[in-house]
Amino acid sequence: MGYAARGLIYVTIGVLAFLSTLGLGGEEASSKGAILNLKEQPFGQTLLVILIIGLLGYIIWRFTQGIKDADGHGHSFKGLVVRGSLIVSAITHSILCYWTIKLLLHNTEDSSGDSASSSLSAYLGSDITAFVVGIIGLILVGVGIAHLFKGYKARFEQYMAIPQAHYHWMKKVCQFGLISRGIVWCIIGWVVLRSAFISGTSENKGISDALEWLQTTPFGSWLTMTVAIGLIAFGLYSFLEAVYRRIEH
Repeated sequence: MGYAARGLIYVTIGVLAFLSTLGLGGEEASSKGAILNLKEQPFGQTLLVILIIGLLGYIIWRFTQGIKDADGHGHSFKGLVVRGSLIVSAITHSILCYWTIKLLLHNTEDSSGDSASSSLSAYLGSDITAFVVGIIGLILVGVGIAHLFKGYKARFEQYMAIPQAHYHWMKKVCQFGLISRGIVWCIIGWVVLRSAFISGTSENKGISDALEWLQTTPFGSWLTMTVAIGLIAFGLYSFLEAVYRRIEH
């Protein structure tokens, strides 16, 4: 259910981004935008409840992967980095789950992210804040590169029992999805670095900012549309993980 919840969010993000390139759609292509879009659908409240249950499952699984080393990454430097990133993923999805619960219960958006960013800047000072945000940007670029490598090398295969009858197209979908998500994370990292060291700001950045930047590049609409389809593919990859993920320990 956890992987399926992630898949639902990313398929919705991809569809919103795709519609945006065509001049259609109202919600921004982000995790919160996707959830707001789901809320507006028929039986939206029920969809949010199912999504929250799935996110809770995903959070528990990510913590289990990181703390109990369910995938056998070990205690080497590389293994600890991978396990640490899984714990960070659990934390970020916990924040998203908390926001979704508030949306379900109070029917309002939470703007605490912007205020938290402002509080951080006021507490640490602009120079230190820029440094901290810059480190975060570098980490995001590293995450993006890891996704690109995982997709290119098809490293996901060792954790999935993909049926041979559907192996070829499922592998291509998974690779395309992972590489597309990697590109988005690299762009987010670059946007964060640029905002911290060039613009001198510490505002929260996400998928919508990456897609907005991509639109400014040559052939921006075509590139954005391709990445949007890739994000849909990553959502499908998450659905495939929900079905075929192999847990050894």
